[in-house]
Amino acid sequence: MKKNTIYLLLALTMLTAACSRRRQLPAGTAPKHDVLLKTTPVKNQGSSTLCWAYAMLATIETEHLMKGDSVNLSADYVARLMLEEQARRYYLSGGKTVISLRGMMPMLVSRIRNVGLLSFNSYHADSTVNYRLVQRKLQRAADMAISRRTGLDAFMQQTTRLLDDNLRPAPRYQFMFGAEYTAQEFGRSVCRADEYVALTSVSHHPFGRHCVLELADNQDADSFLNVPMQTLTQAVKHALRNHHPVCWEGDISEPGFSFSRGIAQLSKSHSQEERRHMIETFATTDDHCMEIIGLARSPKGKTYFVCKNSWGTGNAFGGLMYMSEDYFYYKTIAVMMNREAWLSADSIHTSH
Repeated sequence: MKKNTIYLLLALTMLTAACSRRRQLPAGTAPKHDVLLKTTPVKNQGSSTLCWAYAMLATIETEHLMKGDSVNLSADYVARLMLEEQARRYYLSGGKTVISLRGMMPMLVSRIRNVGLLSFNSYHADSTVNYRLVQRKLQRAADMAISRRTGLDAFMQQTTRLLDDNLRPAPRYQFMFGAEYTAQEFGRSVCRADEYVALTSVSHHPFGRHCVLELADNQDADSFLNVPMQTLTQAVKHALRNHHPVCWEGDISEPGFSFSRGIAQLSKSHSQEERRHMIETFATTDDHCMEIIGLARSPKGKTYFVCKNSWGTGNAFGGLMYMSEDYFYYKTIAVMMNREAWLSADSIHTSH
C-alpha cells in the first residue's frame, strides 16, 4: 500500500509538471497580437535606476502617438533635474538625506508639472554615462561643501558644473515646429497634471479608497486608488482595447521573468490573499517598471500583456516582453493609466 502510494504521488507530480510546462510559452515564440499600440523606439536605461521615468515617459509618448501627435521625451532631463533637487536637499539637511534616482511612476508626472520636460532630441546624455558614478561624485562634492560651509548658491553652481561635465549642459528652451517653449511650457503641453490616475491593489488598505504605498521608492508619498486585483486587471485590458497604454510597476524576481527570452510567466494562478502574503512577507517587491502596449494570446488561448522594456533591444523580441495574465495578477504593485480610460470603465468598477 505504501509503495503504491509513492508511485501514485510520483505520477501526480509528473502530471502536474507536464501541465505546468504546457502552460508556458515556448522559447522564442511570440503570442498572436490582439492589440498593439504605437510606440517610440525602445530605449536603454543603462546603469541607472530610472525605469520608472523611462516607462512613464514611454506611456505618455504612446498616448500622443495614438492621437496622431509624435513626441519622444528625455529621461536624462528628468534625471538631471532630480539630481539637482536631491543635491540641494542633501546639502541643506547636512548630509542626512540620500541622493538617489529611484522613484515611482507618479513622481514623473509631478516633476513634469513642477520643473518641466524636454524632448529626447533636445537633451539626452551619452549612452555610456554611469549614473551611479555621477551620484557618488555629487555626494562627495556635497559632503565637502557641507564640511567647508560654502553656502547653498556656491554649492548649486558646483552641482551645475558637475552635471554639465558628466551629462551635458541643458538647453534653456525647447524648440518645436518653429516655436520656442520653456521646459515648463513644453512639459505641460505633453502631460496635464490630472491626466493620469495611479492604481494599486493591496489588502492592508481598504478597497475603494486612496492610500499611500509604504515603499522606499515612494519618495513623494504619492497616493494610489486601491482596488481589487480583478478590477485592476480588467481596467488595464479595457484601457488597451480603447487605445490607451498603461504604465506597470511590479516584481521581476520570479524565475519566470526572463528578459533574454522576452517572457514573464508563472506555472499557476494565484489569489488576492496569496498576493497579500507575498507583499507583506517581502517576496513581492517594487523592482521594475515597463510600459504595457498591447494584448496577445498564445496558441492555447493564454492571455499575455505586451510590454515595452527599457533595457535595450537585445532580447528575443527586440526589447519587448510578453507578461502572462497570471504573472500580472500576482506580481503587480501598481499601474498608471489615462484618467479617461479609467473613468470609461464604469461597468468594471461596479462589477467587482
